[in-house]
Amino acid sequence: MARSLRILLSEGASTSAREAVTALGLAGHHIEVMDPDLHCICRFSRFVAQLHRCPPLSTEPHAYLAFALEVLRQRRIDVLLPIHEQGLIFARAAHLLPTRVGVALPSFEAYETGLDKGKFYTLLDTLGVPQPKTHFIDGPESIPDTGFPYVLKRPVSTASRGVHMVRTAEDAAEARAAELGTPGMLLVQDLVDAPLEHAQGVFDRGRFVGMHFYRQIVRGAGGGEAIKESVHRPQVRAELEKVARHLDWHGALSVDYLLKEDVPYFMDCNPRLVEPMSAHFAGLDLVGLLLAVSLGEHPPEAPPSRAGVRTRLSLQALLGIAMKTRSRIEIVREIYRFLTGTGPYAGTREELTPVRIDWKSFAPVAATATAVLAHPGSAELLPKLGWGGGLLTPEAVRIIREEIG
Repeated sequence: MARSLRILLSEGASTSAREAVTALGLAGHHIEVMDPDLHCICRFSRFVAQLHRCPPLSTEPHAYLAFALEVLRQRRIDVLLPIHEQGLIFARAAHLLPTRVGVALPSFEAYETGLDKGKFYTLLDTLGVPQPKTHFIDGPESIPDTGFPYVLKRPVSTASRGVHMVRTAEDAAEARAAELGTPGMLLVQDLVDAPLEHAQGVFDRGRFVGMHFYRQIVRGAGGGEAIKESVHRPQVRAELEKVARHLDWHGALSVDYLLKEDVPYFMDCNPRLVEPMSAHFAGLDLVGLLLAVSLGEHPPEAPPSRAGVRTRLSLQALLGIAMKTRSRIEIVREIYRFLTGTGPYAGTREELTPVRIDWKSFAPVAATATAVLAHPGSAELLPKLGWGGGLLTPEAVRIIREEIG
C-alpha cells in the first residue's frame, strides 16, 4: 500500500489521535479530523488538512454519527480511523457507512466486550487469561474500607476517568464521593505489585498481524507515560491472541498489564490503537498495518519491533511535574531537561509533539508551559479542557446500544 489515502480521524483531542496524525503525515496521507473542540491538540499539526467541528459524542450520539456520515460522503474519504472509543458507534452503524470507505472494526458485541471492563473480565476468566483478582460491587455505597490497596473502576471509563487507586480509608471516601450517582456496578480489583506495561496489536479477523510492547519508565499526568521503553513480550502476545481469536477481532486492540514473575496480569483493554509513535520509532508501522486491514488487505505478519527504544511525551511530563510539585522551579528544571535531552530524557525521542518533524506541535507545549508556570495548580484542569465531548458516557452507550442500528 504505497498510495496516498484520504483519512478521517474520529476525534482530535487525545494523545492517540495526535500520534496517529504524525504517523499518517510522515507516510504522506491526506488527514482530516473530527472534534467538538476547534482548538484540540490535532489542530496544531502541519499534517492536518482540515478540522471538522462536530457535535459531541458524549451528549449527542445521533448528531455525531449523522455528521460523520455526511463528512464521509462529501469529502470522498478512503479510510475512517476510529482512533478512540468512537469505534463503538461506528461498529454499531457499520452498515450505514459508505461502501467505498475502509474501516477495521470487529462486531459491535466484540467491541463492547473490549470496552466494558466487566465483560472483558468475564471473557478473560473464561479463556483462562491471567488477571488480578476482581469482584463486583453494587455501587458507590458498597466501596470497601478494607482490603487495601485496590483499584476501583467503572465498567466503562477512559482517560483515567472513573478509575481510582484506593490505598486508604480516605481514598475510599474520596472514591465514594466521586462516584456518587454513578449507575450500575463497579469493579474492585486487587493491586498487583509489578511494573506496568502495555501492548498494542493489529488483527485481521482474529489473525495476528503485528504487535508492539512498552513499559512505563516515568509516570506523567493522569497516570499516562512521560517516558516509555519498548520491550519484547511473547507471552503477552500469546495471551492476547487468545482474546483476538475468540472475538474474531478486526483492527486494533491494546491492553495494559502488570508483569510479575514473567506472568502478564491483564488490567485493562482498549479496543483501539493507543499512542502508535513508540512502535513507529521502534521500527513497526502499526498505523500502516491498520490502514491495510481497513482496506480489506491481508498483510503478512510483521516482524517484532526493536526493544530498548525510549520515547517521551514532554506534554505529559510537564503536566506531571506540575501536579506533583506545584513548584515553578521544578517546572523550569523539567523543561530544561527535556529541551536538552538530559537526565531521564537522555536518549529519548519525542513522540507526542515532535517539533523537529511538525513545527506546529510546539504550540500546545508552549501554551501549557506558560499556563503551569503562571499557575502550577492549573495542571489539574488543563487535561480536561475540551476533552470530555469526545468520550462515551453511560447514557451515550445506552443510546448507541438501544437506538442506533
